[in-house]
Amino acid sequence: MSDRDDLPLPDFDHVPLGTLPSRISALDADGVQQLLDYEQAHGDRLPVTEVLRHRIEALRNGAEPSGAVEQRMPEMPPGPSGGSGVSPATTGPKINPPSQGVPTNPAQPR
Repeated sequence: MSDRDDLPLPDFDHVPLGTLPSRISALDADGVQQLLDYEQAHGDRLPVTEVLRHRIEALRNGAEPSGAVEQRMPEMPPGPSGGSGVSPATTGPKINPPSQGVPTNPAQPR
């Protein structure tokens, strides 16, 4: 069983299933086996284990690793840039309560 930081694919737990086959194409059979062992010990998600098993089988039948392992995940949106985008310039207009009051402060009799 591998530690998450020792896996050959960064952020393996967060790789979308649809991009997993292309993300593991650069790994050799030992690297894919390491991911499979980790997955079985942790999430054991059937679709993920099937993709990994099929890749190991393909590598054993003569497929060659291709490309390079990406260190970032382009399919994930970037994180927040820090700080809030709210400022006095971006706030909405001031809203006056209705004349009959609001539920938390009912109108006073006139």
